Amino acid sequence: MAKDHGKQKKPEASSTVPGQPGPDTPGDRVPRKLYARELLRLQAELVKLQEWVRAEHARLVVVFEGRDGAGKGGTIQRVTQYLNPRVARIAALPAPTERERGSWYFQRYVAQLPSAGEIVLFDRSWYNRAGVEHVMGFCTKEEYARFLSQCPIFERMLVEDGTLLRKYWFSVSEDEQERRFRDRLDDPLKRWKLSPMDLESMSRWEDYSKAKDEMFVHTDIPEAPWYVVESADKRRARLNMIAHLLSTIGYRDVQPAPLTLPPRPKPTGYVRAPWESQTFVPDHAAELMAGRSGAGR
Repeated sequence: MAKDHGKQKKPEASSTVPGQPGPDTPGDRVPRKLYARELLRLQAELVKLQEWVRAEHARLVVVFEGRDGAGKGGTIQRVTQYLNPRVARIAALPAPTERERGSWYFQRYVAQLPSAGEIVLFDRSWYNRAGVEHVMGFCTKEEYARFLSQCPIFERMLVEDGTLLRKYWFSVSEDEQERRFRDRLDDPLKRWKLSPMDLESMSRWEDYSKAKDEMFVHTDIPEAPWYVVESADKRRARLNMIAHLLSTIGYRDVQPAPLTLPPRPKPTGYVRAPWESQTFVPDHAAELMAGRSGAGR
């Protein structure tokens, strides 16, 4: 069973195991240029995977779970950056409605599952019940126990029916989580990422750790195993997760049908509407360039 790394002693550099995440020290962070080059290569492979999914009418589900601030959202953004939103979509469900609370727990998630030729990335998933709902008391003990019993059955049904299911747990230490939370508090562009529930998770660190361990005991099954992503270094985590996802699927490069630009037809006398009859957006860029020129730069 995989363990959360929040309380473990950081390994020395000499004890790093080849192929496994290294120690959480600045010197071991992936350099920016190396990261950008490899990320672009992996994203090109993701496009190939997308075309294979579409051509083979496959169904791919990728579940992203983990601590608040562990880097799930940023990784999902990089995964989908160059993908067709008609093929690959993100499922990030809000709190359930009154009607959904009265339905079978998995029902609202079933509605989000992919059809043939589609990819769905769950930014949090049905595992809410094993985590935040359980820890915060949003579900009963009976509902929690029922989830742990039904979840492996539910996932086996998906896999047996041909769905490709991949589950990733993003792990981050207490210190790094707090640092990222403080960064969000001080950055107006990231402030929206913080919620009272996120802050509450800091004071319930051990409760969430126990819930995660219990979740793994019941749901880390051969048909749909959990894969842990060490996310102290966001760049490393993104590269590791995407590379692993690609390695688990036997996709091939599906060559698209060749396209040829048609010749433009000859003009037939069309006259464009007068410029003055249309309302254009103000040229904000021109103002910026004028200001830069006036500053002598």
